[in-house]
Amino acid sequence: MTALFALATSLLWGLADFGGGLLTRRTPALTVVVVSQAAAAVVLGGIVIATGGWSEAGPHLWFAVAAGAVGPVAMLSFYKALALGPMGVVSPLGSLGVAVPVSIGIAVGERPGLLQFAGVGVALVGIVLAGGPQLRGAPVQRRAVLLTLVAAFGFGSVMSLIAEASTTVTGLFLALFVQRLTNIAVGGTALYVSVRRGARALPEEGGVAVVLAALPALAFVGLADVAANGTYSIAAQHGPVTVAAVLASLYPVVTALAARGVLKERLRGVQAAGAGLALVGTVLLATG
Repeated sequence: MTALFALATSLLWGLADFGGGLLTRRTPALTVVVVSQAAAAVVLGGIVIATGGWSEAGPHLWFAVAAGAVGPVAMLSFYKALALGPMGVVSPLGSLGVAVPVSIGIAVGERPGLLQFAGVGVALVGIVLAGGPQLRGAPVQRRAVLLTLVAAFGFGSVMSLIAEASTTVTGLFLALFVQRLTNIAVGGTALYVSVRRGARALPEEGGVAVVLAALPALAFVGLADVAANGTYSIAAQHGPVTVAAVLASLYPVVTALAARGVLKERLRGVQAAGAGLALVGTVLLATG
């Protein structure tokens, strides 16, 4: 069950990242974050009401609040790092956030078997290579590296926090709803400050019409992100966090394959090798 839900997480996060990346080509990144999370919050609010999730409210929801506060900061740091580039360095570094939940799992006493340890190592190498690391070429700005590491730590922290935010299915719906509300509050505040400083909240061409036309895609990105958080929480609660975190972090492979299938982008040799290693690591983790 851990492997199944963790792999579902990587699929959903990979598709959400791919969709979000496409949308930010025309719409400001903060607007994409706020609108997509708002769409997800509307759906989750209905689910919470229908399932009576409010009865699960308790101190553990502070983990969801923390995850909701960290998430937008990590995402914004990542987008800014990508803008500074080169993307061939930033993207693989961003996946290093998996070290946070893996370290926590080992600290609390998890001891994967030999095959699983090998799988962790192989999969991590595959994840980094799948991002197409730029091993030579343009120099990397120190600020880009720092922003990427902030983003990576944030992504890993969200994984750990959301796994602690609930212990039941209805409680998970409530935790995800609270996380979305916090995402909107933090992201909305950042968007407001950005606009006050002269940045745009809407696309230069088309304005509101472009955002309205993109609502189905924005809703998909938000809901895929929600579902990924949910499946990861289930995976982490039903098995070793070290295994769940690594398998869930295979999303760069999914994003690269989606770009290949939809945009016809050609995979670099290092990316193809990374995807293959990630698959080998997945098999070792699932069978170890």
